[in-house]
Amino acid sequence: MIKIFIVEDEKPISDLIRINLFEAGYFCDCAFDGMTAINMLDKNKYDLILLDILLPELNGYEVMEYVKPMGIPVIFLTAKASISDKVRGLKLGADDYLVKPFEIIELLARVETVLRRYNLNQQIINIGGLTIDTGARTVKKLGKEISLTKKEYELLLFFINNKNIALFRDKIYEKIWDGDFMGDTRTVDLHVQRLRKKLEWEQLITAVYKVGYRLEIDQ
Repeated sequence: MIKIFIVEDEKPISDLIRINLFEAGYFCDCAFDGMTAINMLDKNKYDLILLDILLPELNGYEVMEYVKPMGIPVIFLTAKASISDKVRGLKLGADDYLVKPFEIIELLARVETVLRRYNLNQQIINIGGLTIDTGARTVKKLGKEISLTKKEYELLLFFINNKNIALFRDKIYEKIWDGDFMGDTRTVDLHVQRLRKKLEWEQLITAVYKVGYRLEIDQ
């Protein structure tokens, strides 16, 4: 699954971007200042960075200097609309420059364009006997397509991106349903049970006592 890093200090904007990217099938991490962004870049691999310029700690231009040797594509998201700012960002190596306020549909189009430029817009994942095409959003087993609901598909990708890690029910709920966990585990449990049955992964997605679930797989 494509992993996008959102570096934006205004949380409402960051949340709006994250929710819409996730809806479009992308996995996202977020940072709200330049120093945290650099620390996360040292520990994680990303396919694309959406980078604000006016950040606390280190600004976007300074973060871009750090990112440049990594070869990760970058789209600047900023309120700095002058030609000189845009030229500076592009000269630093950014792949695109989008001025706030912007429409989400335009951001998604630019994300797709940059990913396509780097041949990153489609990924085939082979795991546990499944073939997952994240571009077409299909899941197949032995050549036969498995019909998953939108939430089941997102849940599957969340397990894959966190394989062999015990995931708390509240974190699963917050990630997949984009809301605060209210203490009712039935929604999570029901979707996990359905997913396990459809994939025949009863032995792979295991319940963790008093925690939640874990995808146990060596691949």
